[in-house]
Amino acid sequence: MENKITLDDVLAIGFEHAAFFDPANLEFRQEVREMCAAGKCHMYDKCWSCPPACGTVEESVEKAKKYTKAVMIQTTAVMEDSFDFETMMQAAKDHKERFGKVVELFRTEDPDCLPMGAGGCNICKKCTYPDEPCRFPDKAFTSMEAYGLYVAGECKKAGLEYNYGPNTLTYSSCILFN
Repeated sequence: MENKITLDDVLAIGFEHAAFFDPANLEFRQEVREMCAAGKCHMYDKCWSCPPACGTVEESVEKAKKYTKAVMIQTTAVMEDSFDFETMMQAAKDHKERFGKVVELFRTEDPDCLPMGAGGCNICKKCTYPDEPCRFPDKAFTSMEAYGLYVAGECKKAGLEYNYGPNTLTYSSCILFN
């Protein structure tokens, strides 16, 4: 069955940028995962969707091999200045909401698609990791970085920018599908 979702369908959800690309070009890097272990975002070993709970880089590669298509999606916000924390937080919230909607859309065509979000999961105030299973496995997405992807490079390979100019902030996510 051929996927019928178009870029117009994706952009209609509210994303500023989107592009289909070949997932065979994704480059999973151990050094990106090591940034997680170094505590860059303070989520390492704290939730199910982050390392080490989300699996190894090698396991990420194996998951990705099953897919023949991909879409990169982006939310870009224009900030008043580089300290515009309110706009940063609103853009993150908007991106996560939009991403949930676009994942639902892609799951109508491919229920086994592989969503890769932006940033760590923040659905629950306190994650059940490691004592109990995830409460929301269909809503909690592992980030591109946790899979070992260098987001700026992957955006470029998909034909999108990573930075859209001064005082902009862009959140990027992708979905692999068949």
